[in-house]
Parts: sequence; C-alpha cells; structure tokens
Amino acid sequence: MTTGRIITCDADVAEGAAWLAARSTQFAAALKATGPLPLRLRNDGFDALIGAIISQQVSVASANAMRTKMDAAGLTDEAAITAAGEEGLRSAGLSRQKIRYALALADARIDYAALRHAPNADVIKTLTAVPGVGLWTAQIYAMFSLGRADVFAEGDLALQEASRILFDLPERPKPKQLAAMAESWSPWRSVAARTLFSYYRIAKQREGIS
Repeated sequence: MTTGRIITCDADVAEGAAWLAARSTQFAAALKATGPLPLRLRNDGFDALIGAIISQQVSVASANAMRTKMDAAGLTDEAAITAAGEEGLRSAGLSRQKIRYALALADARIDYAALRHAPNADVIKTLTAVPGVGLWTAQIYAMFSLGRADVFAEGDLALQEASRILFDLPERPKPKQLAAMAESWSPWRSVAARTLFSYYRIAKQREGIS
C-alpha cells in the first residue's frame, strides 16, 4: 500500500481542481465562483496535533491564549508536556479534559516521520487511537499536514452544508451519505474538500441562504 498522491504546491491543487471541474458541472460552477483554491498546507508532527487538541470547543482567542502560555512555559514537545504533568498544564490554562488529552498524545510517542509514508488508513488508525484525536482531526491532519490528495472529512458541518447547497440536496447529507458521494471525487477528495470549504464561505454570504 502507498500514500497515494501528495499535494505539495498550488499546481497540484490546480490539477485536482481541473480534474473535478471536468467531471462535475457542480464543481465547475463552484470553482468558477471561488477562483484558485488555497494550498492550505501546514506543518505536521506533535505540534500540529497538540494545537488541534487545544483548539477543540474553544474560541480562537482562547486557543491562542493557551498556546501562548504553553510556548512561554516551554511546553512544546512530548517530553516537556510529560514532565509538566497535570499541574503544569493547568497553569497554562488547559482544562481537565485537555490535560488528559495532551498527556495521552505525549505518551503515545507517535512516529510522525513514519506517518508521512504510511497509507491513509494507517494514518487515521494511528491518530484516532489517541484519546482526544477524533476522526475529523485525523482526516484534517492527513489532508493539510501530510498533503494527502485523496482524504475527505465527511463529518465536517461546513462540507456537509456546502454539499447540500452545491448539489441542491433536500437536506444536509449525513456523514455516511457524504462519504458515499465523495467516492466519485477520488483520487482528489481533499481538493474537493478545499473547493467545498471555499464555496461554503461564498454561499453563506449570498442573500437568502441560511
């Protein structure tokens, strides 16, 4: 098994967008509205996942404040977080649940370098085995930290709502329904996700769309 296509640059995203537009009038219309899609690549590794855990169910401002405190305290890697323990993480502003998740992630000692070469299913399985790292977080990590071209986050509400609007569906598709729809967007499902994320913002600005 292989990783499949890896997105590394804007040209890769443009290639995927052209593939989708050629096969779907809906995607062609969405891409005409959005213009060139963002690359959206970010760093991988422990830092990316601890950031995702910190950001769960809090405002951007709160997450940034916690991150600033953690950085100031040197809580930036597994060893430091393990050594800080519950008290040190509480001092950085983490809730009891986030403390448990942060310590679990540090204790997992994931081989992030190996994940770069692992099949998509193995990436998802490895990450979701860690408490606090759900399917959505693992899929977003695979898409935007590892650049996987053929991963989709069917549980994302923005993707569900954008799909409802773009494909004129009677209601927002459930995750299983959206995953089934996304099968036809392979091998560029993560570019389909980029398209839908961008289209969602445009659609929500149009008068009369709730």
